[in-house]
This record gives sequence, structure tokens and C-alpha cells, in this order.
Amino acid sequence: MIMTLQEIAVRVNGQLQGDAGVEISGVNNISGAQPGDITFADENHVSEAAGCRAGAVLLPKSVAEAQKGFPLPVVFVEDTRAAFAILLMAFTPPIVHEKGVSPEAHIGKDVKIGENVTIMPMAFVDDYAVIGDGVTLYPHTYIGQYAEIGGDSIIYSNATIREHCKVGARVIVHSSAVIGADGFGFTTKDGVHTKVPQVGNVVLEDDVEIGAHAGIDRATIGSTVIGKGTKIDNLVHIGHNCQIGPGNLIVAQTGISGSTTSGPNVTFGGQTGTVGHITIGGNSVFAARSGIIGNTPEGVFYAGFPARPHQEWLRMQAHLQKITDMAKKVKQLEKKLAALEKKE
Repeated sequence: MIMTLQEIAVRVNGQLQGDAGVEISGVNNISGAQPGDITFADENHVSEAAGCRAGAVLLPKSVAEAQKGFPLPVVFVEDTRAAFAILLMAFTPPIVHEKGVSPEAHIGKDVKIGENVTIMPMAFVDDYAVIGDGVTLYPHTYIGQYAEIGGDSIIYSNATIREHCKVGARVIVHSSAVIGADGFGFTTKDGVHTKVPQVGNVVLEDDVEIGAHAGIDRATIGSTVIGKGTKIDNLVHIGHNCQIGPGNLIVAQTGISGSTTSGPNVTFGGQTGTVGHITIGGNSVFAARSGIIGNTPEGVFYAGFPARPHQEWLRMQAHLQKITDMAKKVKQLEKKLAALEKKE
């Protein structure tokens, strides 16, 4: 595909500066961009973009006034990343698979299959499952008994949707994710661990995305729920009976213990961990490697272990950098004090 810069400006609702007739045939990052590409930069990388080889650059409108002499054609937009995402979709050919159910797929008894589905070879759809309109099941997916997959959802290779679990519309489950594994529930007597049956399910609401190798455990009873529009990265674990609110962002290697509830629009940085049976207030951000050990209010920015207000954590880290010098000073003071006491 080739688009002129004018066509791109219209597509991303941008403000054009430079030759409207410049032809763009691809998108790339700043370092890899070539003359036929368009790239993007935020406020912190404008000078880097000015020296790149791209044919044009997306820049934020906030710097438009200061960049009237920018050496490359520019499209100024409100959000460069969002505009770049639009162009990525425009310039990347869609993956197209033949519609229909492969004869090499296993379809159990009394399975309900909607229209315009794509079920590829070696997919396994167990008895009584429901597959909605427009669903795509890649090879080696497993859809358990009585599971339901909502319309236009995509389940990639080797992903597992266990029995009785419910997947909403437009959900993406990446390769090797497991939805509905047993929750980690045991009773212990005389040193013997006895499994507690996990008879609940997992509900993924509409527009959820689950990363590769993520594990979301079924509830002991009831449902583990992932709220509408929540995006979960690779290698994340969500324990049984968690209630994850809508619009959460959960970054790689985060572990959320059982029966944790999060409000809307919470961001968990990479390797964040929580104890179980707590409530996390909505519209909050937890920096990478935060340890959340109790209930938290809404609208906070926490960091560290145990998680605390970010500014407080930064001050503590600054003090820790000086602890060796402080220890030396304390030893010197102790020697001086001992000498004074001896003289007295």
C-alpha cells in the first residue's frame, strides 16, 4: 500500500506540515526508518527524529509551534502512539484464513457453532461447547465441555479454555495461555495436603486480551472474572476467585493472589505481586516489582515492598544510597563517645 502524506493526515486527523504529496509505503521506528517510511516520536525524542532517514514523522501537537523548521515533513497529532497504531493496521496486510471447520478438527457432540467461524486443523472443541459467530480457533487449541466463546474472538495455538469457562466478544487469547486451570486450593492435616475441588469457572468479559503463557485459575465456587477491556501481558498469573475490574493493565510476570478485587483502570507494573483477599482501589498505578500486602485506596501511585506512595519510596531509596556513609559516621561517633566517656 502507498499513501500520500495528505491521505495519512486525514486518516489520523492530523495537521500537516510539509509536502502533502510525499508518498509513504511503510511504517518503522526511528532507527530503522527509511525514506519511504513514516515514524513517530514523543516530546522527548523530537531531536532524534529530526536526524532520522524517514520520509515523514508523526509528532505531538504540543510541540507544533516549536517545530516550524523541522527538517522532515510532519503530521502533528494529539497522540502519536495512537496515530501510529492506526497506520500500523493500515500498512500491515491482514492475516486471512479460510472460513469453515477443518475436517481435521475435532468437534464433540452437541457443539453449537455460529456463522463465519474459522476452526483450523487439530483444534479440539469438546462436547456441548458454544462457538460464536466469527470466532477463530488456531491449531491445537482446546475448548472444554460447556465452554462458551463469544463472537469475533481469537484463540491462538495451544491455548486452553477449560470446561464451563466463558469468553466474551472480541477477546484475544494468545498461545499457550490457560484459562480455567484449577485454583491452588488445599487443606492440610498432619502434613498431608488434600485438594479442595475447584468447581467454579473463569469469565473473560468483552474486549479482554490475554498474553502468551498466562494462567487464570477457575474459582473454587462462583467465577474468577476479568473485566471488560482489561489487557493482560505474557506470563501473568491470576489466582482463583479474583475479580479484576474493567480496563486494567497487568504487565508481565505479575502475580495476583486469590480473591483479590481490583477497581477499574488499575495498572500493575511488571513483577508486581499481591497477597490474597484484598481490595485494590481503581484508577491506581503500581510501579514494577511492587508488593501489595493490604487494601489500597483509589487513585494512588505506589511502589516498593511493601507498596507505599511513590514519592515516599523514592525518598527511601535515596536514603539507602547513603547508608554506607551513615554507618561509617555512626562508628566514628561511637568511638568519639567512648573516648569522652573514658576521659570522664
